[in-house]
Amino acid sequence: RKPRGMTYTSSDTDIIETILEIFRDKGNRHYGRERVTQTAHALQCATLAETEGASSSLIVAALLHDIGHLTNPDDKAAKHRGEDAFHETVGRDFLSRWFGPDVTEPVLWHVAAKRYLTATEPDYFASLSQGSVRSLELQGGPFTPDRAAAFAARPFADGAVRVRRWDEGAKVPGLETPPLEHFRPHLKACLIKR
Repeated sequence: RKPRGMTYTSSDTDIIETILEIFRDKGNRHYGRERVTQTAHALQCATLAETEGASSSLIVAALLHDIGHLTNPDDKAAKHRGEDAFHETVGRDFLSRWFGPDVTEPVLWHVAAKRYLTATEPDYFASLSQGSVRSLELQGGPFTPDRAAAFAARPFADGAVRVRRWDEGAKVPGLETPPLEHFRPHLKACLIKR
């Protein structure tokens, strides 16, 4: 099933404000079956990346890895139908006008990174939340050995794996993080120079 179009558009000059507004407008929804909101999840993920000393591009990828859930008008309905809404593709497509592959490719491949990790690390599956286990089923389950090797050879696979690890750790109810505005300099640093 092909992902549907996004609901937001923006000019180059105000994309950062548009992104922040997307989180303010739709980020208060629960993140799947987790006990955190979409915005709390994004902020926790970006904070984990920043705490580990990641580059601005990986911090932004961590912050925006699930933006496809918020920009795809069919996302929630697809979940109710038991279908994968391909939020990673929707997110990459939305972001690629303003950000380069060092941001957009980890966004695109963070779902594949979960499939890779569950195939290659025996203990990783046990670390998944119930919601991640459910989405893994919709996303095709763990990779075969051949597909895992092909993923590992991709450019940006390492970044996608890092985003994936932060993603799984970013589901803590009530955890305090910096606000969205804290990440504005990272967003600005990663915009494509025109």
